[in-house]
This record gives sequence, C-alpha cells and structure tokens, in this order.
Amino acid sequence: MSHTSHARLLPWSGPEGKRAYLVTDGTASPLSVLADRIEEQQIESAAVVVGLARPMVEATPDLTVDELRWITRRLVESLTDVLNIAESRAQRIPPYDD
Repeated sequence: MSHTSHARLLPWSGPEGKRAYLVTDGTASPLSVLADRIEEQQIESAAVVVGLARPMVEATPDLTVDELRWITRRLVESLTDVLNIAESRAQRIPPYDD
C-alpha cells in the first residue's frame, strides 16, 4: 500500500530561525508525536496568557508602559504559536472532493 508523503510544518524553528518541516506519510512517528505534544502545550499556554491578560487590560486602566509591553509580547508570542499550529493543521486537511 502506497502512502502519499507531505511536509508537516513543525511547531519549532529550524536552524537560523527558519521554519522546520517533517516529511511524513501521515503515520505516527516519535517526531510527529513530539510535535503534537508541543502544539498542545502551546495552545494551553496561549489560553493561560489570554486568561491572565484579559483582566489586566479590561480592569486596570493604570498599567505601566512596561506592563503593557510585557502583556503585548506574551500575546504576540502566543498568537504566533497558535497561528503556526493552525497553518500546519490546515495543510494536513485533505481538500474536499468535487
């Protein structure tokens, strides 16, 4: 039985900060399972960041510039991770049949 191979976008950067890919036939491998676990952790971390940031920006009008920068950095990092996960998973969804 022949499997089609495809490149899976991984949730970490490769050398020089470039995107890293795993060429796979879609079967579970140690590297793909590790990538799945890291994606789960990144999604959980993003949920925690949003949960902590929301009350800070909604209820505290007197945040310092440094506090706002810290919140912004965490939110941008989390959003970047989640967008990367969404892109990776979208690339693995087969197209609809006509």
